[in-house]
Amino acid sequence: MATRLVLIVLILFSFQVAFPQKQSERTMNRHALVEMEHAFARAAATKGTRDAFLEFLADDGIVFQPGPVNGKKFWSERQPAKGLLSWEPAFADVSRAGDLGYTTGAWEYRPNGPEDQPVAFGQYFTIWKKQRDGTWKAVLDRGVSTEKSYPARVVQFPLNDESMTGEPNLDVARVRGSLLKLEDEFSELSIRTGSSAAFELYLADDARVLRPNAPPATNKNNALLLVTASAGSLTLKAANADLSASGDMGYTYGLFELKNHDVPVEHGSYVRVWKKHGHDWRVVMDVMSPDPEK
Repeated sequence: MATRLVLIVLILFSFQVAFPQKQSERTMNRHALVEMEHAFARAAATKGTRDAFLEFLADDGIVFQPGPVNGKKFWSERQPAKGLLSWEPAFADVSRAGDLGYTTGAWEYRPNGPEDQPVAFGQYFTIWKKQRDGTWKAVLDRGVSTEKSYPARVVQFPLNDESMTGEPNLDVARVRGSLLKLEDEFSELSIRTGSSAAFELYLADDARVLRPNAPPATNKNNALLLVTASAGSLTLKAANADLSASGDMGYTYGLFELKNHDVPVEHGSYVRVWKKHGHDWRVVMDVMSPDPEK
């Protein structure tokens, strides 16, 4: 009996030791990603926005102008400018495998450099992926403009990772296909019942949502208020999807069209991060930006 009790105590102790190690590893990965974002912003301040993007973007990285285009090609064709684009991360998350993550926060633009007053504001969103050499590179960069700045006091991480589970023996092609199928299902539900019902079903409780000229929504309740402001029939056309090697985090991007009573209201591009909650995928980050009027 005593031997069994000692064994149980040892098992419980080892579990308590191992669990913080896993939490600590994820926390370290998130801090590393935040530091990478800071390095990106410092490069923009010292080398200029163009050269910073060319340095930190992956070769296949995507930017939106207004639709998705290759970022390296877009920035290499631009001339250096003296304006300063600055930003600060407010939130970061990384997959269980530590190979895919994202950051988001406030940005400002000063047309004549750091001594100038900011004339444009917004919220940025960047997806990062670890490359074969172990370095982080930005694989997607998107943002929205706002009428004023919404800076954050501190960088936040997800409060609860208990629901984030990986998938052993991951079939990447199959899971990538399942994410694209989820986008189709979201679109079909939105067409039948309206976009608000679709967001209600697919948004995670801690979802973050970015929309132009609005403060960032940082939970599901606030997100639903924000997306309901432009409710209607939302049609999505996903262009691509990718995911972590651990199968617990992935992202999609593509084009959208919003209709109200079958009348087109706006169209543009969207980006989403999906995260595994138990056996279900939920949207933890949603960014939509309409194309500018011609």
